[in-house]
Amino acid sequence: MRLVNNLRKGTRNALLGAALILLPLITIAFGRAYVVYIYSLVMVYVIVSLGLNILTGYTGQISIGHAGFMGIAAYASAIFTGRLGIPFLPSMVLSGLLAAVIGLGLGVPALRLHGHYLAICTLGFGVAVNQLSAVWDGLTGGYQGMKVPVASILGFRFDTDLSYYYLALVVTWLMVVAGRNMLRSRPGRALMAVRDSEVAAQAMGINLAKYKVFAFAISAFYAGIAGSLYAHLVKYVSPYDFNMGVSMTLLASICVGGLGSVPGSILGAIFMTLMPHVFSRVKNLPLVLSGISLILVVLFLPYGLVSLPWRIRSARSARSKAGRVETSGDA
Repeated sequence: MRLVNNLRKGTRNALLGAALILLPLITIAFGRAYVVYIYSLVMVYVIVSLGLNILTGYTGQISIGHAGFMGIAAYASAIFTGRLGIPFLPSMVLSGLLAAVIGLGLGVPALRLHGHYLAICTLGFGVAVNQLSAVWDGLTGGYQGMKVPVASILGFRFDTDLSYYYLALVVTWLMVVAGRNMLRSRPGRALMAVRDSEVAAQAMGINLAKYKVFAFAISAFYAGIAGSLYAHLVKYVSPYDFNMGVSMTLLASICVGGLGSVPGSILGAIFMTLMPHVFSRVKNLPLVLSGISLILVVLFLPYGLVSLPWRIRSARSARSKAGRVETSGDA
């Protein structure tokens, strides 16, 4: 039975991989080459949404300032590659580690905070980073922003939307696999225990401070990798790219997709990234639809879009049982 399940899972993964590889080629064949850029943007938000879900959905610590970590890493990657001449890959890793260190620093004082107090703390962090990037002209270029060099690896330049899509796809796949494996391991189970009951987790010997700070650092690292990818995708960064609206969109993504779920992070990121582009021709409509979607999900799908197939199967099963009961009653 396990062999059959593994074969089915392997087949699904192979089909999904083939679909993701062929998707931009099919899109270009239909004359929609500009949409490939949006696909890369989806990859960026999948990474940062997964990181935020590790912190909020799996550990129970809310953050509404995650755009700050993205901004720090985006500017750092631009400076590393543009001013210091560091290659793209080391620059991306260093930017992620820088965001992780800052997340570690934020996580330590946040240990004493819970609920809305923690949310206000992270909100202040996001606002502070945004304002600092706007006024620090010498380092970030201020409100004018700064240009970011084209990403290149071993002399190959990712200077087209198609080539950069495949780069973002590989990085996203690595981050998703790493995150999923971590969450299935002992540290991941410890994070979920902290979320469910801090008292019970502490009684089982789990170091609350250690794992809470660990969650902040890992989440910030994911946001940092996403910020670096974003910078080299857009090839320009400014304070407007990492405002509070971005942080709220990220939080809405994991709520819509499903808290405490890796597939939910992916679904939420896809949904919240594509919606503004699909309805961009109507002014303010994407914001209205995002708000309505969030309300509907909270009311009718509290476990997010990822739970929709389960809800449909449950409804069908309930109707089927009701039909059998009626049939037996008539007999």
